[in-house]
Amino acid sequence: MYLLDTNILLEILLNQRKAEKCKEFIDHNIEEVTISDFSLHSIGVILLRYEKEEAFNVFIRDIAPTFKILSLPLSVYANIYELKREYDLDFDDAYNFKISEFFNLILVTMDKDFGIIKDADILFL
Repeated sequence: MYLLDTNILLEILLNQRKAEKCKEFIDHNIEEVTISDFSLHSIGVILLRYEKEEAFNVFIRDIAPTFKILSLPLSVYANIYELKREYDLDFDDAYNFKISEFFNLILVTMDKDFGIIKDADILFL
C-alpha cells in the first residue's frame, strides 16, 4: 500500500509539470493509495488560498469513495521531533513519513527532502 505525499496531489490539482505522471501512478494503484489527514488539511488550505474552492469540493467528492485517510495516533506524535532532529524534516514531511512507518506503507513523493533517508520505503516520482 502507498501513502501519497501532499505534493503528489497538489501536482495534479494545480496542473503542474508532473501532473500526468502523478495521475498515472494513482490510476494504476487506486486500490492501494491512502493519504494522511494532514495532507487533506494542507490541500484544503492551499486550494482555498488560491480561491479554488470548487476544485477542493471536486477533490473531496472524487477521493471520498476510494482513498483511505489515515491519522497518526497521539502517542506517536512525540516521535515526529526525532525525525526533525535526525533528518531536518519540516513538520508536514515528518508527519507523513511517520504515518508511512506506523502503517507500514510506501511513501510516494516528489520531495527531495526525503532523499537523506536511506532505510525507508520511499518511492520518488
